[in-house]
Amino acid sequence: MESKEHWEKVYASKSETEVSWFQEHARLSLQILRDAGVPRDAAIIDVGAGASHFVDDCLREGYRDLTVLDVSKAALAAARARLGKRASDVHWLEANVLDADLPAHAYDVWHDRAVFHFLTDSSGRQAYVRQVLRAVKPGGLVIVATFAKDGPTLCSGLPVMRYSPSALHAEFGAAFTLLGHHREAHQTPAGKEQPFVYCLCRMDSGALEASPED
Repeated sequence: MESKEHWEKVYASKSETEVSWFQEHARLSLQILRDAGVPRDAAIIDVGAGASHFVDDCLREGYRDLTVLDVSKAALAAARARLGKRASDVHWLEANVLDADLPAHAYDVWHDRAVFHFLTDSSGRQAYVRQVLRAVKPGGLVIVATFAKDGPTLCSGLPVMRYSPSALHAEFGAAFTLLGHHREAHQTPAGKEQPFVYCLCRMDSGALEASPED
């Protein structure tokens, strides 16, 4: 992934509503949570969240155990300021998802919208999957959204990967069962359409100490 300095610069130079990935509401992510029957006391982590409104929506839905992780201090500060008093109801982690010191098997749901597709080398993707295997509870859910195969090749000036549902699931391997996938036509603040693919997987109970193959 690109350096912390890159993302600090992005969030220092643009408001949260100016970045191309901005969503006023994370409607599809919330619908996936509802359809999966995720209980309100589930432990949910939003990785690479930036200043995403996913946490706002989860709070409104009644979810009570929320963690927001991002490498950018400025992004987290923007989200906390937006939430005001409600920010104290959220756990905040300033870290790179690839090497963050996450608690073992602590989360019922891992949510990532638009981080995984920045991992253009296989070693980064393998490190990411190892983090999921470590942090998610056996039987937990993993929601990952990336650009679809017909999506952009660049984002925030950086190259990205593009995926079909089967290719995205394959990156996670046999330890994860694909439960469903969705396509989203995201409208950027500039009015451009960006196709995303969302995959919902369950981490199998036998995957406790598994790691992806090299």
